[in-house]
Amino acid sequence: MKPEEIRKLDAYFKRAFQNPNLQVKARPRKDDSCEVYIGDEFLGIVFKDEEEGDYNFSMAILDIDLG
Repeated sequence: MKPEEIRKLDAYFKRAFQNPNLQVKARPRKDDSCEVYIGDEFLGIVFKDEEEGDYNFSMAILDIDLG
C-alpha cells in the first residue's frame, strides 16, 4: 500500500477504536496490505480490494487468548 493510504488507515483506526497506541505499518516485502499493532502486539492485516477500492481488516483470535 502507498504511504498515504497507510497514514489514512492509521488515523482511522486510532479514531474508530479511540486508541492512540494503534499503529498501521507497511509490511516487509508485501505491497498489497499493511499490518495493525497496539504497541508491539500484532492485531491483524488490512487488505485493499483493488476492484472496489474498499479495505478489509482481518484479525485472528486464538483460543489461547480467550482463556
